[in-house]
Formats: sequence, structure tokens, C-alpha cells
Amino acid sequence: MKATIGKVEVFNVGMPLVGTFTSGGVSKNVTKCVVVRVTATDGAVGISSNDPSSRAKSPNTAPELAAAIRDRVGPALIGEDPVNINRIFECASKLTPGQPGAAAGVELACIELICRRQGIALHDYVGGAVLDRVQFNGWVGELPPDEAAAEAKRWTKAGFKSLKIKVGNQAAKDGARVAAVRDAVGKDVQLRMDANQQCNVHQALELCHAVKSCDMQLFEQPTPKDDLEGLAEVRRKGGIPIMADEAISDHESLIRVIKADCADFVKFGIKQAGGLLPSARMLATAEAAGLQVVMGHGFGLDLSTMAEIMLGATSRNILPGLECVGPLKVVDTVATPRLDISRGSIALPSGPGLGIDLDDAKLAQYSVANPH
Repeated sequence: MKATIGKVEVFNVGMPLVGTFTSGGVSKNVTKCVVVRVTATDGAVGISSNDPSSRAKSPNTAPELAAAIRDRVGPALIGEDPVNINRIFECASKLTPGQPGAAAGVELACIELICRRQGIALHDYVGGAVLDRVQFNGWVGELPPDEAAAEAKRWTKAGFKSLKIKVGNQAAKDGARVAAVRDAVGKDVQLRMDANQQCNVHQALELCHAVKSCDMQLFEQPTPKDDLEGLAEVRRKGGIPIMADEAISDHESLIRVIKADCADFVKFGIKQAGGLLPSARMLATAEAAGLQVVMGHGFGLDLSTMAEIMLGATSRNILPGLECVGPLKVVDTVATPRLDISRGSIALPSGPGLGIDLDDAKLAQYSVANPH
């Protein structure tokens, strides 16, 4: 008899951060995540995690996604074939409209189960890796110039070849920070800056002018996500390549960005795309449109990070410097062995599946029974 899904477990995880992180005006010292474990009737297991951003709104917060999987998706998948990913994704999506993270959580766990059974890595499931080693992107917060410069030097000393600098909407203040980082790291390090939608067009263009001598690789999402016309204007007049991030929430929104001709790069992660296979389709669309992709999200656990590492190794259209750097921001892990990306690059893991396992003791330690 063919094995079917016998159990879908969901865990709310509150993982403390190594400090307080502020992005787009929102601060947090804990990242709230959802861990999923699917077990088939033959004992095969697959795992995943889903890590909503600090700016996630209802119904896409971690507790809401966990409840959707536990109460709706999980019961519906009992008895289904875990190998039939299209059917699993279709079922989960219908049960959780407006919550793509719920479908993504179970889709990735089932794919991971398949990979473990077959003894292959996740990147083999989506066609194979073209890279043997992946690089990561460091970050510098909205700090005074001297502190930003010192932070940047720590990243480059550790081995990072690219950095993202957080900026706001004050051209003089933000420009001084960017210039200090460029002076500190020299000309061989790629620099990105990210405004997290905090600028209007005038403010974004002021900042572009302020950093025109700093040789920026890209300017991430200066204007609000729905203002594609404004983003296109900054792209035309600012002199710095533009990346759409918050404007990308799914495949449909990627098409809108492409049609608006408002970006040189696009950024998304597996959660944003709604799953591993939707991510692969979005990668193909972006490449066909001539847009390079920045892969990753900032606060993931080891599980989602490893998934994006493996997906990120399958395409040369993905910009070196993955932004799935969550393991550097948290105090611990719920997986074993712990993922170490602290030197700015790692050799591509070979699996099977994600190449890591859940640590049940750590999972119990950081699980939150009644999250808010």
C-alpha cells in the first residue's frame, strides 16, 4: 500500500534575537516563526519553517499561519500522497486564501520528505545546482557614520563581499552613513542600500544624489510598494539601479513590476513566492524579463535559510550575496547541526533534503504555546 500523509505537526517558535533590530521603523528582539513537520504512514519525515517579517499583517502573522496549518490544512492533508506536490499545494491554497505562507509551509515540508526518501538534496529536486559555493550579504543598520563604518569593517574582515546599508528618508544623514561605509570598506565591496519604502520620490532622488560617488550596486524599495510609477521615476532619474522588494508578494505582483519597467532587480524569498515551486517559476519569469534576483529574507530559522541557500544555488541569475541571513541574527537554533554562515560563504550542502534535522529539545525550548 502506498504511503500517505499520516501526521502534520505545527510549532509556534519565538526565537530571541542577538539584539534589537529596526527595519522600516519597526523594531523587534524576537522573531516569530512557524515550524512544520510532515510524517508519512511509512515513517518518512519532511520539515520546513516559515518566518513572516516584523511588518507582517493579519492574516499573515506567524500565529495566524500556524493556526491555519494546524486547524485547516493539516487535517485536510491526512491520507493524501505527499509526493503529489501539485495537489497538496492546490488543496492548501484553497483552504487558506490570502495566506500563501500556509501553503508554502506544507509544500516545502512535503518536498523535503520526498528528497529524504530519494536521498537527494533540495536543489536536486528543482533541477540541480549550478554553484558549488554560495555567498551571503551582510548588513549595516541605521547607525551613526562612525558606528556604521566599524560594523562594515567587521563584516568584511569576516569574509563578506557585499553589504546592505539601511537608510531612511533624510538624505544628509543617510548619505553620510553610506559614504562612511564606502570609505571604510574600499572599492571592492558591493554596497546596497535599503529604505524599506520610507521615501517619496523627491526624498529618494535626494539620497541618490547624496551617494552618487559611492558606487552603489542597488537601491532597494525606496518608495511605497504600491507606487510603481514613483519607483520607475527614481529608476529613470536617480542614476542607481533599483530593486523591488516589498512590491513583490507573488507571481502576479512580479508581472506588474516587470510591466511597469520600474526595477533593475527584484527580491523575494520562498515565503513571499508561496512555496519552493512557485519560487522556481518566479525565478524563470524574472530571468526571461532580464531582471536579476536577490534571494532571501532577513529573519529566517536554519530550515528556511537552508531552503533558500539550495534554491539560490540553482540559477546564475541570482545575484551573489544571498540575503537569507537569519541565523546570524538569532541566539540559537531549532535544528542540528547548526548552520554557520558567519564567514560570508559556505560550500553548498548536499542534503538529503535540507541536510539538517529538527532538534526536538531546542524546538520544545523555543516553542510558544499561546503566541500573541
